[in-house]
Amino acid sequence: MKAFTYERASDLESALAAVAGRPDAKFIAGGTNLVDLMKLQIEQPAHLVDVSRLPLAAIEETAEGGLRLGAMTTNSQVAADMRVRTRYPALVQAIVSGASGQLRNKATTGGNLLQRTRCPYFYDTSKPCNKRKPGAGCAAIGGISANTAIFGASEACVAVHPSDMAVALSALDAQVETRSADGGSRTLAVESLHRLPGETPHVETELSPGEMITAVVLPPAPPPASQIYRKARERASYAFAIGSVAVAGGRIALGAVAHKPWRAQAAEAALAAGAAPAEAMAAELAGARLDGRNDFKSKLMGRLGAVSLDATRAGRG
Repeated sequence: MKAFTYERASDLESALAAVAGRPDAKFIAGGTNLVDLMKLQIEQPAHLVDVSRLPLAAIEETAEGGLRLGAMTTNSQVAADMRVRTRYPALVQAIVSGASGQLRNKATTGGNLLQRTRCPYFYDTSKPCNKRKPGAGCAAIGGISANTAIFGASEACVAVHPSDMAVALSALDAQVETRSADGGSRTLAVESLHRLPGETPHVETELSPGEMITAVVLPPAPPPASQIYRKARERASYAFAIGSVAVAGGRIALGAVAHKPWRAQAAEAALAAGAAPAEAMAAELAGARLDGRNDFKSKLMGRLGAVSLDATRAGRG
């Protein structure tokens, strides 16, 4: 591990000031992703600013009838909150399907959204990776990994976003609130937070340097019976998805198919026009980009999506 300095922020303003103008500084909360990457020297920050004790760990009602999740709420805290369990079951299902109980006890809401999009070659520093070193090339293209993107990929990157929680939040039409060192704040949709790779796959979100997520805002929930999150993985627990589906009312988001949570807008439009669930998923998957290794994802996502939509239509979400 490379040497680095560390400080614990006492308030939001000091945390933002500590990273302002310092591209070599990073925020750290639970550290469940960043510390692993530092051990591999994939991430090499010179300065860490610990934000885990900032007063951003509350779950509060909003005036509109939704919930505001502080960025420092842990995944376990969110999944255990009775308001979340009652009104947003798809979010709870997504959270408890991810990682392990120990990791969920440490992982934060803000950090979960900002974990690095990656594939096995991202972790292998002996192989070229445009996410680690822009311009180096992408070993995953033509490589042995089959868990690659079928939507939104580019010639620079075919990795898929790892977060289960982000897929559910996208289907729930959630938003993130942010703050910057200059005092500015803004709100953007979770759906718009992450970027597709294009020619710059190392730039993964729309956040500016030093900008911090302070909360995730859930709008008033659709009926619980119209919500579901289903995940396919290679083993029963503690594994990233090879495909996932979140349904919330008339919104559908797919996981492990793109560099970001993928809104299935073609499927949504087909459903609204009266298509059956299987037909709606076929409409979405008509735009999939398959390369021989990841062809299985088209059939998997078609079946997973249709079963999930059938369940919500029958009120079994």
